[in-house]
Amino acid sequence: MKIAIRTDASVEIGTGHVMRCLTLAKQLVQEGMEIIFICRAFKGNSISYIETEGFKVFTLSASSDKNHLLWMRESWREDAGDTAQILQHLDKEIDLFIVDHYSLDENWEKEIRTLVRHIMVIDDLADRIHDCDILLDQNFYLNLEKRYEGLVPASCQMLLGPNYVLLRDEFLSIDINRIKHDGTIQNILVFFGGTDPTGETMKTLKAICELNLSDIEVNVVVGAANPQKEEIEAFCNQRPEFVFHCQVNNMAELMMKSDLAIGAGGSTSWERCFLELPALTIIVADNQKELSKAVASKGALYCLGESAKITSWHIGKKINELCHSPAKMIGMIHMCREIIDPEMVRKRLVVKKVMEL
Repeated sequence: MKIAIRTDASVEIGTGHVMRCLTLAKQLVQEGMEIIFICRAFKGNSISYIETEGFKVFTLSASSDKNHLLWMRESWREDAGDTAQILQHLDKEIDLFIVDHYSLDENWEKEIRTLVRHIMVIDDLADRIHDCDILLDQNFYLNLEKRYEGLVPASCQMLLGPNYVLLRDEFLSIDINRIKHDGTIQNILVFFGGTDPTGETMKTLKAICELNLSDIEVNVVVGAANPQKEEIEAFCNQRPEFVFHCQVNNMAELMMKSDLAIGAGGSTSWERCFLELPALTIIVADNQKELSKAVASKGALYCLGESAKITSWHIGKKINELCHSPAKMIGMIHMCREIIDPEMVRKRLVVKKVMEL
């Protein structure tokens, strides 16, 4: 089976779409699938990284200086035409075309429909109509079963909820029973995604410094596309309790040794929940609002709110509170178990569904 994946990364878009697609791609390769990526070369793209992970990438040019999501919405027909041209020149027909892009909808998908056998959409916004055979939304919402009513064909197979989450093998291989937490905080993990365009990492590091938590180790992770990575590294190097990491491949290990994670309210939430890691989150993008509020309402994390309204003072105040509230920490651990079932996730339900096509 030959599979094509259309996704993008950029400073505005972030790297989350690419990372979850890479996770799925690697699992499909293990089942004998042939995978190609189609990406546009926006500033802050992940094309080179995808290639270093062993995948062929067909690159679409990016000449516009506009916001990348806006450009894609306005120029969807051009993007569909460029994508179709690539598909028409492949030596084999595409059996499954996977689309993971907030700017693409049924109009774009209909342009591609005649060139591929099946279309799978990865989404979590539920704000537009799709023409697809499979829809994956791996997130937790209070109205999960009704979010896509009227937005997908009646025949579409729906894969909904955190038990369908796409986790890398480094997470799936972990024995959750080996993780022991007693509610105390001795290690904090700070990670706000691959680009952190709103600068939450520096905001958080300053908050931790103001608390003088010299007995707590702080692991700070940034992506290679983070525009502040040199400043963050220099800041960490001045403090012995801070450890700087860039573009890591051992995130599961770092999470396992952590007692509290501080980060964005996106897809990393499921890695944290899978490892029963309490979290303090900040909403850095519109698509994180509903997810963050839903998970917070279950008590599996504490959401501070939207980044524009959050200062170092707010972050420090909550960290200090959690450092003195082991019972609240243990409560978050217990609720992580209510949201995600590690045994179901290990079954790789998305890969199984693709294999059935």
